[in-house]
Amino acid sequence: MKASVPSIDQLQELALPPAPSYLPQTWGWALLAVLLLLALLGYGAWRYYRWQRDRYRREALVHLAELEAAMGDDQTRLAALRELPELLKRVALSMPASPAVATLRGSDWQAFLTAHSRAPISADFAEQLARLAYAPDSSLRTVDAKALLQQCKTWVERHHVAV
Repeated sequence: MKASVPSIDQLQELALPPAPSYLPQTWGWALLAVLLLLALLGYGAWRYYRWQRDRYRREALVHLAELEAAMGDDQTRLAALRELPELLKRVALSMPASPAVATLRGSDWQAFLTAHSRAPISADFAEQLARLAYAPDSSLRTVDAKALLQQCKTWVERHHVAV
């Protein structure tokens, strides 16, 4: 018997596997992908809503930075100090759910500021703001402007908005 010697002509090419599919093989993965996409869209919508809602806060912080720069100049210091109470009142009026703060003053204004503050504020914060608004210019020379401005900035940055 003669042994058959294999020939290269007898070799056949192997069949290629099917192209991979990038679609999920089961409906569970498709459902998970849809739920994940919906969650991401919901989170994006929520962040956009909060960003829009806090626009008044960002604008107030920009204005506070301008007032801080103006307080560095002796000629504009008093005018900048006098704008602080008005700015805080405008911030409070711009809060969502529009609390009735337009007529608040004295202890009621202090109670509002304290109730909406996440950081501790001084017990005479509203009194200091009232003095800035109504006191004569000569009595404002002794005001610690940096501390008051920092308290205003902290309140604007961190006040609580109930939605």
